[in-house]
Amino acid sequence: MLLWTPNQFFSHFQALLSAFLILFLVGVRDDIKAILPGKKLLGQLLAATIVVFKGNVFFKSFHGVLGIEEIPLWASYAFSIFTIILLINAFNLIDGINGLAGSVAMLFSISIGLWLYLAGAEIEFLLAFALAGATLGFLAYNFRSRIFMGDTGSMLSGLVSAVLLIRFLEWNETLPKGNPLHIAPAPAVAVGLLILPLFDTLRVFVLRILRGKSPLQADRTHLHHLLLDLGLNHIQATAVLILSNIGIIALCYYFQKLQSGPLILLILAIAVLLSGFLAFLHRRAKRIHD
Repeated sequence: MLLWTPNQFFSHFQALLSAFLILFLVGVRDDIKAILPGKKLLGQLLAATIVVFKGNVFFKSFHGVLGIEEIPLWASYAFSIFTIILLINAFNLIDGINGLAGSVAMLFSISIGLWLYLAGAEIEFLLAFALAGATLGFLAYNFRSRIFMGDTGSMLSGLVSAVLLIRFLEWNETLPKGNPLHIAPAPAVAVGLLILPLFDTLRVFVLRILRGKSPLQADRTHLHHLLLDLGLNHIQATAVLILSNIGIIALCYYFQKLQSGPLILLILAIAVLLSGFLAFLHRRAKRIHD
């Protein structure tokens, strides 16, 4: 009904609400009783497809990453759907300790929301601060273990973040290069804002594949698990990871004159070094304990 109810002013918003509703229902069903990963992925694919084709939220270019600007429309649609599903699952995967997924969502939505407000993106700004307000209220109880995000909250946070990320890149592209709000390495800034869920997901998938396991098989190799094993509690582990993410964001600001490609490589290199140091501390602590 949301998709086909005539509304000339909020047609794109109707599509987003429809996608949110689908993902909400999938998440609630999974929180009540676990569903097969394939069925969950199908729900995510349906929601992402609605966002792209009905909500008109998709990458219209590659924004200079790898020297690529314009891409075929089919590639644009495919990459947009992939990005949305990636972020949905990335947020879902970091939701392993109290406060982490919510803090990442709040950090991202406030950062991107302020920029969208200044750029005049009214609908996207409202969406960003709706997410920020929701996560702020949620965190007050989540840190005290009174309520939990679950698959429903984490997947919706990922979907909203994906929509905001795409719209941020597209809005930035419309601004003149002389505009103080225009960000030259915008794709790198987007990666920096969401480096924690993106890198942690990539890291655990690679580790699982190298060990001959399914990338979807749950284990305790996430960064937050390593911090917990070192003796930190949930709040301390969340604080370490969020402060690290803020440090990456500050790095993006400092090196904002770089092109996206080199800056993304720098961000990934620092993430690898930090995670490698954490893994070293974890192995040393394990040897001492054994």
